[in-house]
Amino acid sequence: MAGADSLTRAPRLETERLILRGPERRDAAPVIDFLMDAERAEGFGHIPERGEAWRWFALLVGHWHIHGFGYFVVEDRASGAAAGISGIWFPETWPEPELGWVVFDGFEGRGIAFEAASRARLWAYADLGLTTLTSNIVPGNARSKRLAERLGARYERTYLNTNMGEDELWRHPGPAEVLA
Repeated sequence: MAGADSLTRAPRLETERLILRGPERRDAAPVIDFLMDAERAEGFGHIPERGEAWRWFALLVGHWHIHGFGYFVVEDRASGAAAGISGIWFPETWPEPELGWVVFDGFEGRGIAFEAASRARLWAYADLGLTTLTSNIVPGNARSKRLAERLGARYERTYLNTNMGEDELWRHPGPAEVLA
């Protein structure tokens, strides 16, 4: 169930080290900082102008209201800090629902993206009833490709993403494999 400060009705999901929760006002700053960082947000969609990055944060909140799912804020249990975002993304022009992930500066190399994405995928299949998920990865994002492979996803095809340009679609194992 969503916390009192949540801007959405996103459920609260937990893992051993993480809390996946709906975005809150306090999350705007770390999300905006990530989006404005040209190097870190390159494979996600760098937004150099602060006002546009704020609008993307509002889009993150609105996606939950439109679809009933979206990106969770990934909170590090130990520190209480926002460590990234992960969840299910399906805006206009996307070919299928996407399992996405981002880890914020200072949280890399700890397996947070894998842990968060695994939990979000389990929720998508078990609670939302989705039957398939993809991850859309820009061709040069080797780290995300390695994580997709670690999650069991396989490259399926390259397509033109109207927001990102050339994108690779990686197909995740279905509910039968994940929920077994």
